[in-house]
Amino acid sequence: MNTPGAGSGPARPARRPAALADLALHVVAGAFVVLLLGTVTAGIVFRALNEPLSWTDEGAGYLMVWLGCLGWMIATRRRSHIRIRYFLDKLSGPPSRVAETLLQAGVALFGAVVAWYSVHLVRTNADIEAISMPLAVAWMYVPLLPAGLLTLAQALVDIARLWRSGTAGPLAPAGTASAGQQGVGL
Repeated sequence: MNTPGAGSGPARPARRPAALADLALHVVAGAFVVLLLGTVTAGIVFRALNEPLSWTDEGAGYLMVWLGCLGWMIATRRRSHIRIRYFLDKLSGPPSRVAETLLQAGVALFGAVVAWYSVHLVRTNADIEAISMPLAVAWMYVPLLPAGLLTLAQALVDIARLWRSGTAGPLAPAGTASAGQQGVGL
């Protein structure tokens, strides 16, 4: 007799690569939260012991930049950045689709510009060492590249989905009923 969950039921479908990438993004962001908490706690504890660590403030700054960019990428994937849709909601049909396409094209352009200039920032700061850590200042700018590229890619996918689906309005944030029917994206 087979028990439930012992291989008797249908096989689970493999997770989509985008879902696995989203999961990895969340895990990395969680790890950075733990690293930031540990760094700040170490700074506090060692200051209280009158043996301050010179690197904790600068290390926390780097971790905050990385964590901010990871949060940006998570919000981009969920389509949960703040949007003021007052005027867009007053449109319907083709004008709404065109307006949403223009907005997403602007988001794609923004992502491309951030990615492009992040490469320059990394190159420019690659030979400058941080003040209290043996680390190049360029690492402060490295997360801008994947954040910009992800923003660009997600906006282009959203434009394609908007025109393929035939919906007239903006795409709903991921996790809502209509977003679940449309899929997550990338």
